[in-house]
Amino acid sequence: MGARKSNAGQRPSARQMLAKELARLREESGKSLATLGEETTYDRAYLHKLETGARVGSPEVIAALSAVYGTGEQLSMLWQLAREDAFADKYKRFMQLEAKATVQYAYSVGAIHGLLQSEGYAREVFQATRPRDENELSEDVAARLGRQELLRRENAPHFRAILDESVLRRKTREPDEWTKQLEHLLDACQLPNVTLQVLPFDAGPHGLLGTSVTVLWLPDGKAVAYTEDAHSGQLIEDPSEVEKLRLSYDLLRDLALSPRDSVAFIERLLEDNKPCAPDPT
Repeated sequence: MGARKSNAGQRPSARQMLAKELARLREESGKSLATLGEETTYDRAYLHKLETGARVGSPEVIAALSAVYGTGEQLSMLWQLAREDAFADKYKRFMQLEAKATVQYAYSVGAIHGLLQSEGYAREVFQATRPRDENELSEDVAARLGRQELLRRENAPHFRAILDESVLRRKTREPDEWTKQLEHLLDACQLPNVTLQVLPFDAGPHGLLGTSVTVLWLPDGKAVAYTEDAHSGQLIEDPSEVEKLRLSYDLLRDLALSPRDSVAFIERLLEDNKPCAPDPT
């Protein structure tokens, strides 16, 4: 039997630290999971997952635990660090690079880009891809919306998004939520660092058909890309492959509506989505 690898010297992740801290606080308080569940209104099984690191939690559950333990902002700050660990490794590196990028170009073909999603839209997307309980769903939505701080931070990157018309024709189940999503897109267009374009159906076939693509430019001048379909994603760092995707994106941008016409297109969708006024007669 081979020697077991030692974990000595390995740096614990923020997610592990949060889990250990939650377990320590409960142990010191002398509370059982059942008691903690009653005081926070969260299921004991879900709380157990937080203490083992199986889940990272949502802002709401962290706030409830902070109130019970009287830890102030401590748990919230640790959660901010830990939530990055909730993403798969293949996507985690992309997120780390995204946080550093000075320019980001994206083309979305399956759903509205995560940086442009409203809360209600994000909830439907998550539930459609894999049904979740309410606690897990709230956690995933919070993580996605947290990414959007990127567009409003100091020295925010320039973000250009091309949305395929198919994305804008697939409404949420609730008309009110679709209205909020369209309004969210129009609000994003007002940011000085955001440019939004719509690729209409009549643009015809193109080089990125069926594939969502994001290209990042980093401060050192290097560019990386991330491609994604409904079931998998791939981070691409080979310069020649990234250049091919960048060229495909440039050609796609030329086929898309202008930013002004794209805003007008979304405004028409918003107007069409409003309920008809009752006939006064």
